Amino acid sequence: MVQPSSWVESGVKLSKVRDLHLFKFTDELQARLDDLAERKKAKDLTKAEAAELAGILELDRIFTLLNARVILEWKL
Repeated sequence: MVQPSSWVESGVKLSKVRDLHLFKFTDELQARLDDLAERKKAKDLTKAEAAELAGILELDRIFTLLNARVILEWKL
């Protein structure tokens, strides 16, 4: 797996949603995720691309949890 932290500097942004700042992928990283996911469905990924996809998906899971935590704390 490609380390999720490798995209933190260039593939992540904070987006203001209402009064919250949430973690989001940049348009470029989101497009790469979409492309890799589509190619996985078509069974057209190299091992390196599969490792890249795994890393991006792990980062997505991390940000989903962090964003949920931010929203929960904001509602309290």
